[in-house]
Amino acid sequence: MLLFAALFLFASCGKRDGDPRILVFSKTSGYHHTAIADGNTAFVELGKKNGFAVDTTTNAAYFQEDSLKKYAAVVFLSTTGDVLNHYQEADFQRYIQAGGGFMGVHAATDTEYDWGWYGRLVGAYFNGHPEQQQAVVRVTQEENDATAHLPKEWKRKDEWYNFKNLSKDVKVLLTLDEKSYKGGTNGANHPVAWYHDFEGGRSFYTALGHTEESYKDPLFLQHLLGGLQYAMGDNKELDFEKVTALRVPEEDRFVKTVLTKGKFTEPTEMTILPNLDVLVAQRRGELMLYNQGNGSLQQAGFLDVYHTSSSSENAEEGLMGLAKDPDFKKNNFIYLYYSPADTSVNRLSRFVFRNNKLDMASEKIILQLYSQRQICCHTGGSIAFGPDNLLYLSTGDNSTPFDEKGQTYTNQGYAPLDDRPGHEKYDARRTSGNTNDLRGKVIRIKVKEDGSYEIPKGNLFPRNQTKTRPEIYTMGHRNPYRISVDPKNGFLYWGEVGPDAKTDSLATRGPKGYDEVNQARKAGNFGWPLFVANNYAYHRYNYANGTSGETFNPAKPVNDSPNNTGIVNLPAAQPAFIWYPYDASPDFPQVGTGGRNAMAGPVYYTDLLPEKTRYAEYYHGKLFIYDWIRDWIKVVSMKENGDFDKMEPFMENEKFAAIMDMEVGPDGKLYILEYGKGWFTGNPDAALSRVDYLSGNRPPKITNLTVDRQSGLLPFTVNATVEVADPEKDNLKYLWTINGLKKLTDTPQLEHTFTRAGDYDIQVEVIDSEKATSGNRSVTVYAGNEQPNVVVALPGNQSFYFEGTPIRYQVHVATPGGQVKPENLFVSAEYIEGKDLAGASMGHQVASATLVGRTLMENSDCKGCHKIDEKSIGPAYVDVSKRYLKNPKATSHLTNKIIKGGGGVWGENAMPAHPDMSEADARQIVSWILSLASPTNTKPSLPARGEIVPRVAEQKKENTVLKVTATYTHEGGTGLKPLMGSNAVQLRSNRVDVSEFKQVKGFTSRDSSGSKFLVFPANEGWIKETLDLTDIGSIDLAAVNSGYLGTYAVEVRIGQVNGQRIGSGRMAFGNKGQIVSTSIPIQVPLNLRATDVYIIFKEIKGGGNNRPLLKTVTFTPEGRSAGSSVVLSKVNKQ
Repeated sequence: MLLFAALFLFASCGKRDGDPRILVFSKTSGYHHTAIADGNTAFVELGKKNGFAVDTTTNAAYFQEDSLKKYAAVVFLSTTGDVLNHYQEADFQRYIQAGGGFMGVHAATDTEYDWGWYGRLVGAYFNGHPEQQQAVVRVTQEENDATAHLPKEWKRKDEWYNFKNLSKDVKVLLTLDEKSYKGGTNGANHPVAWYHDFEGGRSFYTALGHTEESYKDPLFLQHLLGGLQYAMGDNKELDFEKVTALRVPEEDRFVKTVLTKGKFTEPTEMTILPNLDVLVAQRRGELMLYNQGNGSLQQAGFLDVYHTSSSSENAEEGLMGLAKDPDFKKNNFIYLYYSPADTSVNRLSRFVFRNNKLDMASEKIILQLYSQRQICCHTGGSIAFGPDNLLYLSTGDNSTPFDEKGQTYTNQGYAPLDDRPGHEKYDARRTSGNTNDLRGKVIRIKVKEDGSYEIPKGNLFPRNQTKTRPEIYTMGHRNPYRISVDPKNGFLYWGEVGPDAKTDSLATRGPKGYDEVNQARKAGNFGWPLFVANNYAYHRYNYANGTSGETFNPAKPVNDSPNNTGIVNLPAAQPAFIWYPYDASPDFPQVGTGGRNAMAGPVYYTDLLPEKTRYAEYYHGKLFIYDWIRDWIKVVSMKENGDFDKMEPFMENEKFAAIMDMEVGPDGKLYILEYGKGWFTGNPDAALSRVDYLSGNRPPKITNLTVDRQSGLLPFTVNATVEVADPEKDNLKYLWTINGLKKLTDTPQLEHTFTRAGDYDIQVEVIDSEKATSGNRSVTVYAGNEQPNVVVALPGNQSFYFEGTPIRYQVHVATPGGQVKPENLFVSAEYIEGKDLAGASMGHQVASATLVGRTLMENSDCKGCHKIDEKSIGPAYVDVSKRYLKNPKATSHLTNKIIKGGGGVWGENAMPAHPDMSEADARQIVSWILSLASPTNTKPSLPARGEIVPRVAEQKKENTVLKVTATYTHEGGTGLKPLMGSNAVQLRSNRVDVSEFKQVKGFTSRDSSGSKFLVFPANEGWIKETLDLTDIGSIDLAAVNSGYLGTYAVEVRIGQVNGQRIGSGRMAFGNKGQIVSTSIPIQVPLNLRATDVYIIFKEIKGGGNNRPLLKTVTFTPEGRSAGSSVVLSKVNKQ
């Protein structure tokens, strides 16, 4: 009896109290299955009948340790896309390792493609499906609770998934008989349900469950229940002592500390010296030294290099690469890769850098390679050392990416393969694909003490092989711009800047352009210009007549170009490690979209770096990559063999300005070199920064500082409020500063009364209980005058203008004294191409600024000496304007004179100084003066009340915004500053190009011949926009058919995706090339203003995979057809 009791206690040890609880998670970032709602209901009912509680959610915030630990299992119910952030992923992995359970249903395999651990947990990834149909499902384990009730051959209708990356470790329960239906691709072994114990937890997956009917089918529901019971296990408490996965450090533990900014001109590469000084190469030849001791930046050397900013020449050459010797402490050697001005080569040299100076006489030329400078581009030029002290140097293909002028058949963004005589610059097979040329390569050599070099073992070609260069480690590169070498295993990484084709031309030219991040574990050929990305092959192409040949074979690539001086049969091509195009990447979705310029950073090892300053153990063994254009940093986790496993963001909320280089310093911190946003120039945002890691207490962070009033008459009382986030929830104090006076408060509010006129900065600094400070935040207020309130009132629709339909407007102005002077009001109407640019109405801003400048002048002592158009003590302002109008330095010169005074500018008499005038106010006075002689100073203000009849050029109808802006300047009186108030309303064209829609689901974007389209969704998708539908009678859709023969149902709903339906219709497609237009009548509820509008597309009849392309959506007013318009543009006064 006692033995039985002991055994019972042992068995129940660690079990949770009460009934088990599960979490059903159904977030979708891709296709949204309509059956999810039925699935949620089914799980709740299963719980009620079988003694477990069910929580359902789409909120990924549940995926944190404190929430997850109460669940016996987590169900992914038809999730799609990237549904968890990297913090949540880590906590979910820890949950499984601690003994948690997982169940995936249907589209759970269509989830988290760039998280390899999840793929291994769920057991496979989705790889497409045919249309829904009946098939035969065979039971392979009859004794399992999830299958024991099923017939051996189960006939059912569902959406049958094909799979890739199928795990060999799972135990299969159900398989599909591919002979019983059409569209299977997995062959005889086509599992559709399986389970396995995984890293301490349990995982069950079933591919069934697409249809709503499934969740009413007793056989399927029992199948779900059996799988769920396995996933829940014995409902034991989680044991986090078994967990090996680490939590992700919070982003606010990383702080970007700017070391120097605005002082670089085209920085290219850097190296961090042992004493933490930083050497920076600049493309125009300067070697800059940042002194970490005193924070200074100075020139430490100069090389006379060839450089240009003309895109018709090699605009990337100059001083390109820089690295210190691994034994720098002993020998003071650094290595520079540069383009000497007097010779058309790129040269790798070693120098001595001692006493903060580059010793030019110490140069040892190691190697150099020919470069054609009559073309642009692709230099490579990055230098790195491996753990064996071997030197790696990247070189570009020295081939132009641009189309050759005067030619009928050109590259068009695909691989440059023009091997005709006289067109060699457009054939990258002469360089990258040439085994006898050092361009388009990564070179690996052993530099000897005397500056000569040896060829190490393991390079791509042996020393004595004819038509090859033994220095080559990897070949087939386009522009490997930044490289790094793993300091432990010697793996080489580089970013490959890819070609520009925006769309695939698989039948004639080849794949669209991709950037790559690559990994070489040994010497190899990485494909360019015959292949790109995942060994996607280009076609042979005849540039004389535009005919295409066969595609190249990555297993047996052949370079038979007459421009090739190397061997013809090349080593097999290696696929990229990571690849992504301009548009969304299905393989690596986290990289985003848009311009691209991939670069490789370091592999981080905590055990090689000092404990006090290194980053958290979480980053041990991870690769840092970055993109120069997209300005992100990502961290890549790899399997033990180096295979890609996961990608996640790093400091994703930090702002960067074109990261050019990244290196880990001897202190274990990342150093980041930013080029700045302008090209071929010095940039104010070019910077050198260090990323510090706060392992302990974090300082409070000011999130907002507001005042209840920004201006007011004297006495002026203002209330300031600061909003603060403090991770440790410490007690905080607030140090306020106004005009040098400081006040410490225990609350985040301050009330202050100003009795003297002027501009005032209210500053605040927040201090926590451990004396960590937030840094200053300030807001400016003005005492003595009050900003006028300006409102532009428009009746009718607040979202759209309709061509030819008059828009009535009225401007209302309220001033402190109630008096409004018409001459101080400026009203403008302008058309701006693109909704995103609607804030950039520079014409109105300039006109408004001149009004302020005029008022500032009238309230100053200037009017005692100057008049507008006649000479007084000083010259007329018009004459001053004429004199300086074309002087590019006039604004800064005259501004300085106003503040400091002096003669020689304003006439013979000396001008008094105005030291109390701010530079901003002086600049506005100068702006007004210079506007007097400007030929653009003739545009009058529109009246305060009137109407505008819009008309826009045909080619700009879809994406033009009409912006009506009003600005009023309130005079402050003598000694007081005038203040300006403004208001603007924006109306977009009622014919909207689909490129303007930012919130879409299920659609993909496509560019074709300069136009943008949305590809209709597979199954279902929607477009969401916040709109005013007042007076709108229909929504009219225009699409191009590319051969699709099916039909879509279209619904218009408001509020939410399943909200009130206000319209519906169908789009049926027939002939290829047909323009299909459909009008969807809508009934808009009374008094409805701006609301979320969903246009939902559902495929109700399949018609092939070549889906139609949506081009425009027109919001047509009641009583008017989509094509009608009125002609003239005018302004009518009323």
